Amino acid sequence: MSEIETRSCGAWRSPISARLIAGGSVRLGQPQMDRGSVYWAETRPAEQGRNVVVRCRPGADAPEDVIDRGFSARSRAHEYGGGAYAVRDGRVWFVNDEDQDIYRVDPGGLPTRITRDEARRFADLLPVPGGLVCVAERFALGEKEPSAELVHVEDGSGQIQVLQRGRDFYASPRLDGSGGRLAWLCWDHPNMPWDGTELYLAPFEPAAARLGEPRLIAGSTTESIFQPEFGNDGELFFVSDISDWWNLYFWDGEEIRSVVPMQAEFGLPQWQFGMRTYAVMSDGRILSAHTRDGTWALAWIEREWSGDREQVQPLELGYSHFTGVCADGAAAACIAASPRLAPRVLRLEGGHPEVLREAHTLDLDPALLSQPEAVSFASDGGRAHGFFYPPANPRYRPPEGERPPLLVKCHGGPTGAAGTALDLRIQYWTSRGFAVLDVNYRGSTGFGRHYRRSLYGNWGRYDVRDCAAGARQMAAAGRVDPERTAISGSSAGGYTVLCALCFEDAFRAGASYYGVSDLEALARDTHKFESRYTDELVAPWPERAEVYRERSPIHHLEGFNCPIVFFQGLEDRIVPPDQAEEIVRALRQRRLPVAYVTFPAEGHGFRSADAVVRSLEAEVSFYGRIFGFEPDIDGEPVEIENLGKT
Repeated sequence: MSEIETRSCGAWRSPISARLIAGGSVRLGQPQMDRGSVYWAETRPAEQGRNVVVRCRPGADAPEDVIDRGFSARSRAHEYGGGAYAVRDGRVWFVNDEDQDIYRVDPGGLPTRITRDEARRFADLLPVPGGLVCVAERFALGEKEPSAELVHVEDGSGQIQVLQRGRDFYASPRLDGSGGRLAWLCWDHPNMPWDGTELYLAPFEPAAARLGEPRLIAGSTTESIFQPEFGNDGELFFVSDISDWWNLYFWDGEEIRSVVPMQAEFGLPQWQFGMRTYAVMSDGRILSAHTRDGTWALAWIEREWSGDREQVQPLELGYSHFTGVCADGAAAACIAASPRLAPRVLRLEGGHPEVLREAHTLDLDPALLSQPEAVSFASDGGRAHGFFYPPANPRYRPPEGERPPLLVKCHGGPTGAAGTALDLRIQYWTSRGFAVLDVNYRGSTGFGRHYRRSLYGNWGRYDVRDCAAGARQMAAAGRVDPERTAISGSSAGGYTVLCALCFEDAFRAGASYYGVSDLEALARDTHKFESRYTDELVAPWPERAEVYRERSPIHHLEGFNCPIVFFQGLEDRIVPPDQAEEIVRALRQRRLPVAYVTFPAEGHGFRSADAVVRSLEAEVSFYGRIFGFEPDIDGEPVEIENLGKT
């Protein structure tokens, strides 16, 4: 055993390098099953963020790519995409990133282009006899924003028939087992899908691409419906938050009935198409993932309690995070992870899991992985939650009396959540001697509708105060150095970062990844999906423009008094570069320490390996200069303007 070295926190050397994270990891998502094969999507930073559809056949030695290198399966509908591929009978359809058209891959064949439509972006593909049903965003010349459609695409000719239009958004088309009924979700501004959606059902003739009279089954402007699915007997399952918790229900043709009432969440905020948390098995049972307080569980659910066994039977598989549950007959698949185990694709049959693919296969000492501790703390009259990660590296200890620097992470959305899945980007920090607090501030999901909506009217206040309260609690408990606290976040989390540095005094530095600095500019310029989101989070705009100015850091530059680093993709259409550039210019004029790192080919969220590496190394080198340690990086440190000139 090697001798333990005493070294200042932040300067510990770690095998978890930025290059290792970028080059050795992929992002796994949206598994599907067909004829016993499991399919999933992989985002590969080493291939410039290309999205690949991957298949693992029963009994195969290894997975195989379904689409060639010249293609990337990525939808840009709603900007966040999702639902970019579908499979049936060995045939795969996908939306190609470059042109947003639909392609088909026959068994053993090459991609064949099905549509040629420059005006539409497709998502949520559903194979039906003779073609596909999917969601389309249609961009018309002279229109301010795209219109939403539910369309049928003929498989041979690519001819498009509009089935439904007139609502602001559509999602989740589902076909029943007989092929004669179609269900879908829709909603209108100013709602987001986690605010209020409606579930419709209509007769459907696939051969004629004709939809009958729709019938409203569930949902309203104040009830959020998630993931409709047909059962084996024609019943229609769905998740609803009508009880305050996203729980499972089904419609039996006459009435809506609860499957199992629980103070747990079976739903997710639908930032992307194609999200799934449950599947109906061939024997009528439901395999479902649900979360309590940020930790997920997988369980078998009986339709009705029989008296001789529990209705909910947890599967103890050693994981604490599950997504993408799907099934084919008696077999199922999902993405699973834990604090020590990277996300992986699991195939389950008879309750026994088979690992098909891991996000990374790095051979790391378990002692190098910091384990999350669930924490809860008082904040501004309420309570907030989070996960605290202490420093972890068996090779090092800090000098006597030294407490670690703290990095507070605030998730995006802001309707999102911090979870317990192994995240090497968190371990990157803890293995270097940082403590990390991943905050589920008020407004996060997984704690019921009331907690989720508590941020409404309070964005830029509750999220900020919760992050600051968490940092202060960790310092008061003696677990971190109050003079070396930093906050980091992306997108909506980047806005929380800027507000925390502007309106609070709990932090000594911060990093904003494509964050919002001007709420009015966001309300004016953002894309359709989120164009009314701030009406709920902040106030109606432009009627309450003064509230937007009050909570926009760009209008309160006098509040900034510590160093900030900005990371920005120049192709970002969700939070355009001018959001960062305006505040960077202002900080330069005030001669405050500032760094601005741009990525010309990146959009909202960095996908390429080079961007991942550069941003991580730049951020840790930034804190090294500010907090006085020499970071362990391979690349050049970030340039900080005006350092020492405040």
